[in-house]
Amino acid sequence: MEHLSKRLLSWASVIDEQTLDQAETTSRLPFISPHLALMPDAHLGKGATVGSVIPTLGAIIPAAVGVDIGCGMIAVRTQFTRERLETANLAELREQIERAIPLSAGRDNRKIVATAEPRVAELEELAEQRGFNPGQYAKHWRLQLGSLGSGNHFIEVSVDELDRVWMFLHSGSRGVGNKIAQHHIRVAQRLAKQWWIELPDPDLAYLVEGTPEFTRYIAELRWAQRFALLNREEMMDRVARQLGEAMGEPVFEHERINCHHNFTESEMHYGKRVWVSRKGAILADEGRPGLIPGSMGTASYVVTGRGDPRSLHSSPHGAGRVYSRSAARKEFTIEQLRDAMAGIEYRDTDAFIDEIPQAYKPIDRVMADAAELVEVRHTLRQIINVKGD
Repeated sequence: MEHLSKRLLSWASVIDEQTLDQAETTSRLPFISPHLALMPDAHLGKGATVGSVIPTLGAIIPAAVGVDIGCGMIAVRTQFTRERLETANLAELREQIERAIPLSAGRDNRKIVATAEPRVAELEELAEQRGFNPGQYAKHWRLQLGSLGSGNHFIEVSVDELDRVWMFLHSGSRGVGNKIAQHHIRVAQRLAKQWWIELPDPDLAYLVEGTPEFTRYIAELRWAQRFALLNREEMMDRVARQLGEAMGEPVFEHERINCHHNFTESEMHYGKRVWVSRKGAILADEGRPGLIPGSMGTASYVVTGRGDPRSLHSSPHGAGRVYSRSAARKEFTIEQLRDAMAGIEYRDTDAFIDEIPQAYKPIDRVMADAAELVEVRHTLRQIINVKGD
């Protein structure tokens, strides 16, 4: 860990100057308390750095939570072994998962299936309690529950160091969460202009605790965080059903972990109650289980937190980009992607070139940097990978 300034601590051994400048700019905001913590996977983001932990006193920056509110991971350890899994038709299992879960941006379910009904009902009741209508943001939000999205979101069937089979996936609050986030970012920017608040970046506009705008944001943010968690639960149930059918018996869950990495919570740190916005970071209280995925084709990790107070009880959420999507598509080829995915069952398409492992920081370097923050329990290696275009 390195003290870059009194208000900026960094665990990142691989980081560029532009990202550091962005983090330093955020750390100088007057309501940051006690300091901003940069995770090992930190990289340039919109307004605030991805892979940063931002404690704020009496205010929240909506863009510091990000537009995919509640994005995170879920993993389940099953009773199956690698030897047993490899007796199944892996290509057919991948295709069945792809049929069971809508993939890619803008793809939703055609109907609300039985497993989704109680989850949708819970969200309807929660929205009513919060006093807002999610339909004002996304008319078909109910059909988004149980859909993956695109980009770095994924579904995987993996094995750990003992050859036990895990199901692992990464997604968030989909279009409805994005629309909620974008709305409140605009509200914060409008208020900054209205009150002549000078900001180093318009995306660092903030909402002040105690105002109606702040109260509404928290209510809708928490609804979106719940949507994201239930979205992952719904997809995991569908993956388990497909895996069980392929193996000829229902999945027995030995362990299930579900955690956010784009979210805000009110927490106590250094004797103060602050709002902690983790934009690409997971909560890593001592003993808390967590998930840190690598990039496409590399290892992922099941961890437990060490509760490091300097990191505000946080850890990285993944590998962290070193190439933008457009730069990666110019730099790498589909042949390089195929080499990186050798031995993994996946959909072979150049749509995934920007997700090639070389576009990300080496996950083993990230995990070495995070040794003070988490303890590795299991290392997962992909057998099947599913992504949206």
